[in-house]
Amino acid sequence: MDPILLIVIVVVVLLVVGIYLWATYNSLVTLNVRVEEAWSDITVQLKRRADLIPNLIESVKGYASHERGVFEAVTKARAETLSAQGPAEAAVAENHMQAALKSIFAVAEAYPQLQASQNFLQLQGELVDTEDKIQAARRFYNGGVREFNTKIKVFPNNMWAKNLGFSERAFFDVADAASLQEPPRVQF
Repeated sequence: MDPILLIVIVVVVLLVVGIYLWATYNSLVTLNVRVEEAWSDITVQLKRRADLIPNLIESVKGYASHERGVFEAVTKARAETLSAQGPAEAAVAENHMQAALKSIFAVAEAYPQLQASQNFLQLQGELVDTEDKIQAARRFYNGGVREFNTKIKVFPNNMWAKNLGFSERAFFDVADAASLQEPPRVQF
């Protein structure tokens, strides 16, 4: 075999492998940045919700001041949400926040005059809108994580992706979905 032909074949093979590695690395970086952006979107919405909570509590307190335990649970869940680091902690905090919000809305249902309060209705509407945005951001984040994790796990990427510093990302899952299905219990 001609040595020049052998060199050309080796160069072409190395070039193809190099282009593949370059393209795959860049796509992994792009997916990783997309996941980080999606996580940022979630934290922005969680912060927005946390900022709405004190106003909502103050609106309800005037009508149901004896519901101290509910207000404390909401305040504690708000603090937990703000201090959560990463999807796993955020999911646990999300469980607590969902339960606390259900309780406060259950209390609000017991007070018809509160239901007629324009301030409360506006805050409730903003909170519902924020919850919808949180759900959309979670879906976007989990979709990005799915793409990123799949790209890392497929052959031949699984042979070298971890060596380049790419590791699987955690999904933002609600840890106890069954608890979110239970109606809140309000006792007077």
